[in-house]
Amino acid sequence: MGLGRRTVLAGGVAALAVAGALLWPEPGLPDGVVALSADAALERVRNGSIWLVDIRRPDEWAVTGVAEDAIPLDMRRDDFLAALEEATRTAPERPVALICARGVRSRRMAGRLHAAGIPAVADVSEGMLGSGAGPGWIARGLPVTTVPG
Repeated sequence: MGLGRRTVLAGGVAALAVAGALLWPEPGLPDGVVALSADAALERVRNGSIWLVDIRRPDEWAVTGVAEDAIPLDMRRDDFLAALEEATRTAPERPVALICARGVRSRRMAGRLHAAGIPAVADVSEGMLGSGAGPGWIARGLPVTTVPG
């Protein structure tokens, strides 16, 4: 009994995926950065143990809203660090957790913040829309708010 075309195709795709992961691995979190699930981020922002910062663009916030109690702060701002410092001035010792759409920008920015001297940084790796790390804030049914625009 021979292998069907779909079986061969599916096996080939799986082999390519494994080879790709080995040859071009997804970069891990930068040193000093921890990962948080969306559920954990919501729990911690609600109990006041982290600042949650949505670093996406304003047009993205307009489409999906922002995570409840998150600080909307566009990562493209020239004064991003100063604006973050101002937004978190009431509890500067509190860790900062970043969220974006799918965890790519938040991972990169978390590394930059840690390198800039912010000691406690977390990445909500699944983001608002989901990624390999999880289904995402919205798919989990977690609360969002609108940003005045």
